[in-house]
Amino acid sequence: MSDTDKLLFTPELISDAITQLTTVHDWLRFAVSKLSQAEVYLGHGTDNPWDEAASLLTYVLHLPPLTDEKLFNTKLLCAEREAFISLLQQRIEQRIPVAYLTQQAYFADLAFYVDERVLVPRSPIAELITNKFMFQLNGKAPKQILDLCTGSGCIAIACAYAFADAEVDAVDISEDALDVAQYNIQNHDLEHRVYPILSDGYQALAGAKYDLIVTNPPYVDAEDMADLPDEYRHEPELGLASGHDGLALTRRILRDAAAHLHDDGMLICEVGNSMVQLQQDYPDVGFDWLEFARGGLGVFAIGKAELERCQHLFKE
Repeated sequence: MSDTDKLLFTPELISDAITQLTTVHDWLRFAVSKLSQAEVYLGHGTDNPWDEAASLLTYVLHLPPLTDEKLFNTKLLCAEREAFISLLQQRIEQRIPVAYLTQQAYFADLAFYVDERVLVPRSPIAELITNKFMFQLNGKAPKQILDLCTGSGCIAIACAYAFADAEVDAVDISEDALDVAQYNIQNHDLEHRVYPILSDGYQALAGAKYDLIVTNPPYVDAEDMADLPDEYRHEPELGLASGHDGLALTRRILRDAAAHLHDDGMLICEVGNSMVQLQQDYPDVGFDWLEFARGGLGVFAIGKAELERCQHLFKE
């Protein structure tokens, strides 16, 4: 916590705010000012201070997203003001992502429980799921799906919603993460179609084959890990770091993916900023780098045939 952060929430200021600020709009303005002053890092679900503040406030007030301006002039109870400023203070002074403070995150328009055992869902893969991988699967509906490195289970669960006849294996190496995934699976009443599996990559999946493998593995390189904003220090390092160049796990995924895909199967994989290194390492591989209407990069699609053609490269 910096000296500037300490000055943002003096006892006098907190008392004045609770006494003088009364409406939703008052508190949003106050929070945006404080978030901007503190120069918090935004990137765990929102990209601007207004949405960040609104996420906290709607949680405290038990409201849906603030899309109705009629709510802006409604007043907060004193207890609500105290609860909100306490969360705002933690967000700024401890740099805790909002999702961990509220234990809630949205992915593909679905709500998920999250805590510091899993990464905060934020992958652009949500857009692909919402569009049912239309361009990657040519309109075909997969029946067997693998979500590798499932974390909170958000990708697996969103895929189950998108494809009502599909069964989804939700795989992770972390027992803690799978506990969170299991909770979300039960909360979405999908125990009969989404199955959490403890496995190091494909290790526990001998003989299993899928129409679609979706994976958002750890892909942060050593240099970037050292420079991450404080907000990321609350997330499990196991879900972020992947060797010196960020591709340690991705190489394993590519090497063994073909063996776990049906003949017309597809691998969708996110590598974020490590896409540059991946392209340099494998210039002859036909990665299909995907574009997103809502923003995002570093996600590729590759079919089984191309994976088999390049198998010798991935084994080197």
